[in-house]
Amino acid sequence: MKIAIYAGTYVKDKDGAVRSIYQLVDSLRTSGHDVAVWSPDISPQEDPSLEVHRVPSVPVPMYSDYRFGFCHNRIGQELDRFAPDLIHISTPDMVGRKFLQYARKKGIPTGSAFHTDFPSYLSYYRLGFAEKLAWDYLVRFYNACDVVLAPNESTKLKLVSKGVRNIELWSRGIDRKLFDPARRSEKLRLSWSAEGKTVFIYAGRFVLYKDIEVVISLYRRFMEEGYGDRVRFVMIGSGPEEERMMRQMPEAVFAGYLTGESLPEAYASGDVFIFPSTTEAFCNVVLEALASGLPSVVSDEGGCMELVKRSRAGFVARAGDVDSFFTACLRLLQDGACLSDMKALGLEFVEDKLWSRINQVLIDRYEKMTAAASGSN
Repeated sequence: MKIAIYAGTYVKDKDGAVRSIYQLVDSLRTSGHDVAVWSPDISPQEDPSLEVHRVPSVPVPMYSDYRFGFCHNRIGQELDRFAPDLIHISTPDMVGRKFLQYARKKGIPTGSAFHTDFPSYLSYYRLGFAEKLAWDYLVRFYNACDVVLAPNESTKLKLVSKGVRNIELWSRGIDRKLFDPARRSEKLRLSWSAEGKTVFIYAGRFVLYKDIEVVISLYRRFMEEGYGDRVRFVMIGSGPEEERMMRQMPEAVFAGYLTGESLPEAYASGDVFIFPSTTEAFCNVVLEALASGLPSVVSDEGGCMELVKRSRAGFVARAGDVDSFFTACLRLLQDGACLSDMKALGLEFVEDKLWSRINQVLIDRYEKMTAAASGSN
């Protein structure tokens, strides 16, 4: 197969969605398929044999780490030269729509992955009135695709409730060689001044739609309740709210945006993962935390709760309820046996979450779609 992939970003390790795309590209190429990638946001590629095209773009207002792509005639010309058998769209923006239109015109099978619940972000910026319009667009977009790939059952049910058809599951995996409790570093914990303390890790963007207000309030609660000498909050990531968070969490460690082996080392050097976001479709960071030996405390809205419920490696707190998050975190701080048991359950859960196995299911599906389109058996 020749697979054309459009992604809103193709910068290695930038976020969970792009890590999934990198893994899919690797699995496709390992299986002998030809891949070309288009994105408005790319990083230097380690493998020059991979065809990667930069789409014209401008920075996203208020969040220049990401870019808006826009259409250009050369995209169609590049697609013509590549002559794909199937198009995979990971971002349903205007460029993704261009790829979809190209596929419909040429009779090429199309799969689209639902990575991010963009409409849920709008209410955090007082734009909740536009959420229905956003979903109307997404439903039309996805229903024009041959298959829509949801990461889990809860997201599939949400898409069905909105009117999306032809939904199938494409889960997410974990690189067990990278995310491993053995990477725990006492030297790193010492640099955090975390000797003898329980380290609460947050990893993600410092933006409103990740419910960072809950993290800030949880930190304050621990300080006000007199646990300052027993806990250390370590914040991994970056974003427009970082300066405000640093002011309001003066005793927390802000580790910055970590990539490569630095990220799994930081995970493994923590003790508990906290992630109150209600806008996740899957929640790669929770899977990474579980694989690193960290029980997780998450919200009862969004995709994170499914991982915690299925693994039993953590607690599901009420969304936006600081008391609920504090109670769960305090249990893990005070009950060493509970913490240890949940760590073991998390590691057991990720044992079969291999990318090669998960992606092969999707590759088999795509092979059937291209065979049907070509009229072969």
